[in-house]
Amino acid sequence: MGSTILTILLCPAASSATKPNYHFLTFSCYRRLPYLCDDRSRTVFLNTLEALRQRHRFFLFGYVLMPEHVHLLLTEPKLQRLDNTLRVLKGQTSKILKGSRPKFWLTRYYDFNVFTQAKFVEKLRYIHRNPVTRGLVEKPEDYRFTPTTKTCRWGPRAWSSFRHWATGERGRVEIESHWTWTCRERTQNPALCDMTTMK
Repeated sequence: MGSTILTILLCPAASSATKPNYHFLTFSCYRRLPYLCDDRSRTVFLNTLEALRQRHRFFLFGYVLMPEHVHLLLTEPKLQRLDNTLRVLKGQTSKILKGSRPKFWLTRYYDFNVFTQAKFVEKLRYIHRNPVTRGLVEKPEDYRFTPTTKTCRWGPRAWSSFRHWATGERGRVEIESHWTWTCRERTQNPALCDMTTMK
């Protein structure tokens, strides 16, 4: 994975005139309750995240949706301050998902600035291995859920960016990776862009 990450750190899409400013973000559901433990909640979150990615113009390198918190690895948005982007993300998802709960998200979030390739790789691996570390699955690619009212169970969809990095499979959110960058560079020849779409 190291050479793959190096490609991303050096590729034009993820670079700028100044040194790239990447962020490893963590934020949690209210009282760390498992509000993200169903397909609908995670789908709403990912759809909102993708809309904001396009509107605020940032690159997303990795994510995982845990039952009660989220990790993201992304660039500084070009059109908004990062705190504004997070405020909109939380506000829009909360408006849809809060229901009768007093709150959906905790107000605070953790922001770790990533400046080196080594730290970038470390944080991306941490994101993808978080479900394994928590004992939810044995392998990162197994982290999938189906909706249930009481507990998280395995099903047909993946709720992290691991499968994209491993196979090029595209989900609801565009991940900036060697797959994406290569596909973007080869738009003049679609036959060379061999990526599957997850529906």
